[in-house]
Amino acid sequence: MSKISQTMIEEASRRIRLYAIQTDLTFSPRLTTEAGGQLYFKWENHQPTGSFKIRGAANKILANLDDCRQRGVVAASTGNHGTATAYICQQEGLALTLYVPATITQLKRQKLEQSGARLILVDGPCEQAEALARQAAETGHQVFVSPYNDEQVIAGQGTCGLEILQDWPEVEEVIVPVGGGGLIAGLACYLKGKNPGIRITGIEPENSAFIKHSLALGYLSNDFPEKPTRAEAVAGGLESGSITFDLIKEYVDCLLTVSEESISEAMRVLYQDHKERVEGAGALSLAGWLTAPEFFSGKRVVAVVSGGNIDPAAWQALTG
Repeated sequence: MSKISQTMIEEASRRIRLYAIQTDLTFSPRLTTEAGGQLYFKWENHQPTGSFKIRGAANKILANLDDCRQRGVVAASTGNHGTATAYICQQEGLALTLYVPATITQLKRQKLEQSGARLILVDGPCEQAEALARQAAETGHQVFVSPYNDEQVIAGQGTCGLEILQDWPEVEEVIVPVGGGGLIAGLACYLKGKNPGIRITGIEPENSAFIKHSLALGYLSNDFPEKPTRAEAVAGGLESGSITFDLIKEYVDCLLTVSEESISEAMRVLYQDHKERVEGAGALSLAGWLTAPEFFSGKRVVAVVSGGNIDPAAWQALTG
């Protein structure tokens, strides 16, 4: 099984500082009062591209910069990973071909097109776009920047956990949104290595709970009756053989699913309490907290807010 070492994550933390910032960790007084314990939010929506994805993309590209310059870059994404990869490629003057599902939001598509990336729209799910992108990169001898299924990408995402521990060594539990699993896998590898007693809880939308479904089966499976979700950034199945699945099995303590109603409520609460507009996927951690408060009661908890790239029309529909 793939191993993501603390050294890899610490090296990534130094490498990515040109592009990824150390995001704020802030206290949530009202929610803490209601549930007991202490709740802090880790605001990954404050990253330059609006999500945590810049961590993994920066680490992969900067660790292979000479090859990226010579051969070009290929990636696949529903939006946030594509935005992050495109941003770094634009800054570094790298040629990028990006495979994206045709269902991505208009806001994210516009951002990608404006970056200068060559977009290839795929009439199919996320895992199909990833498979086509990886195949194209292998055929063209280009550097493939996976959204999650790559050790260097996972190590980059793990820097989020490194920062949490730096800022709050007393943390007892971290709640993390889950899609392809790169963020929770990297974060859990680092935190569990430093303190095995820290609990790691992942949150998936019940409409797209591919990893919880797979854990129940005991093997990675995309045979899940998916429905549309407001957390579209984590929607879709995983690439066959993704290394994130085994890492989650080893390091993640619990996986919960949440309803669409709880995601919407979490988005509204984050705005009401903290004036933060976040996308559905970014609100998953709080949705988990609101859905099962007894699970987190009395603990010192960090909820990772993974992204804030929400279409203005979608935000208006949510808030009226």
